[in-house]
Amino acid sequence: MPGIAYLNGHFLPLEEAKISIEDRGVQFGDGVYEVIRVYHGVPFRLHDHFLRFERSAQAISLPCPLSNTEWEALIREGIARNHCDEGKVYIQVTRGVAPRDHCFPDSVCPTLMMTFRNMAEVDVSLQWQGVHAITLPDLRWARCSVKSLNLLPNILAKQAANEAGAFEAILVKDGLVTEGATSNVCLVKQGGIVTPFLSDQLLSGVTRAIVLELARKHGIAVEERAVREEELSQADELFLVGTTIEVLPVTQLNGVPVGVRMPGAVVQEIGEAFRHCVRSETG
Repeated sequence: MPGIAYLNGHFLPLEEAKISIEDRGVQFGDGVYEVIRVYHGVPFRLHDHFLRFERSAQAISLPCPLSNTEWEALIREGIARNHCDEGKVYIQVTRGVAPRDHCFPDSVCPTLMMTFRNMAEVDVSLQWQGVHAITLPDLRWARCSVKSLNLLPNILAKQAANEAGAFEAILVKDGLVTEGATSNVCLVKQGGIVTPFLSDQLLSGVTRAIVLELARKHGIAVEERAVREEELSQADELFLVGTTIEVLPVTQLNGVPVGVRMPGAVVQEIGEAFRHCVRSETG
């Protein structure tokens, strides 16, 4: 099924959803977004995504057009309309349509859009074989904690990784690891998990928070701190976390094997704990 859209109060086929050329999301990237994973027809950790969405909107002085209750009702309706058993929901709100001017327009209505798409589960072979990654300079703006529409540096990094035959680009600023182009980054040292602490330099990942919570419950030490670039290649294990990829081991970095070339015991334990968490919360 190709998917459906919701645009400013109406559900419609995805290919029929159109917005104005003067929408500020198109002209300036003036908006915020969220991506929510659907398992067994149930949106996973919906309210965690809402909280992050609200923080991002407040950070750019963008009014949220709906309450959380209204958002949830529409999302569940869209999932049902699209018969979405395994899939993802994309939410985007822009400041609205107005003649092009850098300053905020007066009396403009935000543009609200969502898409509902089916998607396959994470390839099990990737979870057991791991993926390749490269490191690149982090060229993004100084407010990466805001999930804004301004993703061109992420796109360029992801494309560079693709051209290098890698799955992800891990970004580095001033010698310190921030995050992946589309993921958060964790490494394992002496049986414990180390990950960059939250700051304006990286996104507060919903999956990241779940993984750290599960690790602590399983008695795995967790350290959130500055991570130097060279620690990546020295790690016993390295893995990525994100809404659509879940928990994904990295077994090669910049063409050099990480650890013992295979997903290690910690990432396997955390991956299984995450999958159990999903099953318990979504049935």
